[in-house]
Amino acid sequence: MRPLALVTGASSGIGFEIAAQLSARGYDIVGVGASSRIGTLQSELEKVADPATPVGTVVPVRADLSTAEGVEHVWDQVESLGRHLDVAVLNAGKSLGGSFVDTDLEDELRMLDLNVTGQVRLAKHVVQTMARQRSGRILITASLSALTPTPYESIYGPTRAFTYAFAQGLREEMKEYGVTVTALLPGATATGFHHTAGMDNTVFGSNEWKNDPAQVAKQGIEALFAGKDQVIGGNRATRRAALLNRVLPERVKARRFAKDSRPTPLHGTH
Repeated sequence: MRPLALVTGASSGIGFEIAAQLSARGYDIVGVGASSRIGTLQSELEKVADPATPVGTVVPVRADLSTAEGVEHVWDQVESLGRHLDVAVLNAGKSLGGSFVDTDLEDELRMLDLNVTGQVRLAKHVVQTMARQRSGRILITASLSALTPTPYESIYGPTRAFTYAFAQGLREEMKEYGVTVTALLPGATATGFHHTAGMDNTVFGSNEWKNDPAQVAKQGIEALFAGKDQVIGGNRATRRAALLNRVLPERVKARRFAKDSRPTPLHGTH
C-alpha cells in the first residue's frame, strides 16, 4: 500500500505543487480545499504527473478550515480511511491587504480562525495520531512574513509568526515520538494569494517578480524528508531577505515592507 499524505490548501498554488510532488514520490493524497475546485484535484494531478509515476488514490475533501466543523469533517475523512498517516502538510492560509484603519474586522477574524485556530485544531488531531503511531512527518507553511512586521497586511504577518513559532515548539515536543516537524517560510510566490487578499494595487499585485510555486514546494518537501527544522522557500533574493529580516530592527523592516504593501490607486481610478 502506498503511504498517505494529508495536504491542506491543495487546490492551487504551493499546496497543489506539494500534493503533486508527494504524489510523484508515491503517496496517496487527502487533499483539502475550501472551494469546489478541490473536486478536480485528481485530474489536475494527472495532468502534471510523469507517465512513469501514475497518480495513486486522491481523496478530495471540501471544507472550511476556519470552522471547527470544517476541521472535524476533514479529520473524519482521514480516519475513515483506516490508514497510517505518514505525512501531514498544514498549508492552508490567506491574507488581507489594506490599512488596518480601513479593513473589515470580520474579515480579519475569519483570517485568524483559518491561519491560527484552524491550524491548531487540525494539528491537535495530527500530532496525537502520529504520537500514537510513533512516526510521521509534518510540514507547516508559515511565511517570510513571520520574520517581519507587515504593515498593510497587519494581521497576516502575526498569524504566520504564530505558525512559525508553533512549528518550532512542536518540533521539540515530537522528537520523543519519532515525528519530525518542519516549517516552510515562502517568500512572495507567483500564485493567486495576493489577488485573493485584495492586493492588486500594491507591488505584491504583480506575479512577474515572484518565486515559482513548484520551486518553493520542492524546497519544502526536500526539507521535510531531510528532517530539517525550517526552510526558506524561494530564490537567492528571498534567502537574502530572510537573512536581513533576522538582523534589521523592527522599525526598519516595517518601513521596508510598507514600500511594497502600501496600496496605490489603480490606473484609471481616483
